[in-house]
Amino acid sequence: MRPSQIVPLVVATALFMENTDSTVIATALPVIAKSLGEDPIALKLALTSYLVSLAIFIPVSGWAADRYGARTVFRAALCVFMAGSLACAGSSSLAGFVAARFLQGMGGAMMVPVGRLVILRSVPKNELVGALAYLTIPALIGPVLGPPVGGFITTYFDWRWIFFINIPIGLAGIALATIFFENVREPERPPLDVLGFLLSGAGLALLMLGLASTGRHLLPDWLSWGSVALGAVLLVVYFRHSRGVANPVIRLDLLKHGTFRASVTGGSLFRIGTGAIPFLLPLMLQIGFGLDPLRSGLITFASAVGALLIKIIGPRILRLYGFRRVMLTNALIASAFLALNGLFTAGTPHWLIVCALLLGGCCRSLQFTCVNAIAYADLDSREMSAATSLASVAQQISLSLGVTIGALALETSARVQGHTNITASDFTPAFFTVALISAAAIFSFARLAPDAGAEVSGQKVLATKPGDGSPQTLGPITPLHASEPGRPSA
Repeated sequence: MRPSQIVPLVVATALFMENTDSTVIATALPVIAKSLGEDPIALKLALTSYLVSLAIFIPVSGWAADRYGARTVFRAALCVFMAGSLACAGSSSLAGFVAARFLQGMGGAMMVPVGRLVILRSVPKNELVGALAYLTIPALIGPVLGPPVGGFITTYFDWRWIFFINIPIGLAGIALATIFFENVREPERPPLDVLGFLLSGAGLALLMLGLASTGRHLLPDWLSWGSVALGAVLLVVYFRHSRGVANPVIRLDLLKHGTFRASVTGGSLFRIGTGAIPFLLPLMLQIGFGLDPLRSGLITFASAVGALLIKIIGPRILRLYGFRRVMLTNALIASAFLALNGLFTAGTPHWLIVCALLLGGCCRSLQFTCVNAIAYADLDSREMSAATSLASVAQQISLSLGVTIGALALETSARVQGHTNITASDFTPAFFTVALISAAAIFSFARLAPDAGAEVSGQKVLATKPGDGSPQTLGPITPLHASEPGRPSA
């Protein structure tokens, strides 16, 4: 097998573990809340604490890989993630569970971004879409297995056993990385921007903690909104700081590239909408419709099946239509399927829900493939590490905001309708709210050129025939820079 096939499959073990873990927890959320004596909405803190930890530590993942070697950091990250999993299994309170999830996030912050960086540095651009497909296909098996396996364990055993699933997967990842990874590092390693790391980390942590704790959980409202305000101030200070240092921990200047900017801004809006699904959907099926975790998991796994299926034909769709057209059209279709979740009732046939989730999963997966691939279309190898960090931070913030906004929409609907507990009727406005946010991504994608990212997608573009001005179809764009110093060769 070629490096463009082997390396993504090794990295996929980490992504498989992370995705399995998140989908298992989402399915078990109501049962975990009951075991800990908490309102299910309060468990949004467990989801957001993990994502906040990712956002804090991802910016230094590229620096750590450059300094200590990608293989070393990747294996250490797997160890930290497994330690966090064991801590989750031993938790007996909401605070302990949230802290354990934060520890998991510290490992996740390093293992997937560093693994993706290895791919970007070892695979030529014209094979990048295919390599990312190799990465995501095995990783998508996790979300397929996660809901039914998590539902089965939660229904018939103890929810704590779900966290032991990560241990054999993590050990396999360590062994495979030892065999197949080179300990890639940059020869020139700029010093870590310690002040920038502290400002950005504290700002992101306070901002997301404040948003996640709003409502009637954990913190008083004045403290929650105070955290939001202080976090926002620290992020503004970081922005001013980053403009005056040579190597900021988060390089915002990379947004000057149109394709990267569209990926970050449009992708973030899209993920805010879709990031709410793992939180809202199991709650609706179990609390709103009265299903047990196993039946809930057997329904929600349809989204992952759809995501898995579209990976097979996704690169072909991109070659035919190009990034811009696919991303614009597909964002609206995927958002429509997201809104459709809000129309389900307890009487909706389960086969119909499964079909809708499967098609929605196809659309969301195609969009993520586009957003992830086009981000690196116009970047050179020296910008890959910083771009990976920035894109990953934006991704985790948007997913965390999705959970937070979904929870706020549920609580707001309950207050407006005059009841204290969440009911099935509260999920309709919640799904409609996040669907509108997801659809707003089209305003970022619309600014892309028609042939944006053609080198990555292999899109056939139109040029003008010499002499008569009529259009002429050209073949797929070939990589022009494959032989440049510092770029991977084919």
